[in-house]
Amino acid sequence: MTIEIDFNSDDAIYLQLCNQIILGIATSQFHEGEQLPSVRTLAEAIGINMHTVNKAYSILQREGFVKIDRRKGAVIAVDIDKLQALEEAKQGLEAVLARALCKNISRNEIHNLIDQIYDDYSRI
Repeated sequence: MTIEIDFNSDDAIYLQLCNQIILGIATSQFHEGEQLPSVRTLAEAIGINMHTVNKAYSILQREGFVKIDRRKGAVIAVDIDKLQALEEAKQGLEAVLARALCKNISRNEIHNLIDQIYDDYSRI
């Protein structure tokens, strides 16, 4: 498992960790039913506080990417309802698109960028 945390980033470490795990699921680095490292193990490997990892796992559980089992720990379990996922994607894209429009980025440029990112995920 490869997790890359940028300690100089403005993004909180727990959010970076969430995003890295979600990216790992999207790129098939992590698979349904796969067990994630324990909170303690991951915290030590990355060099962060255990509470930070615990917070990330809790968020991932709440968002439907992992299930927490007392015996197995955090396990990949992507069970978000597709309609809910589409609504969440729409909300996230609204802010991104508003920023892009303010910077005069065209509809074509946005479409090309989305296609490129989607194709990158499909190749993995």
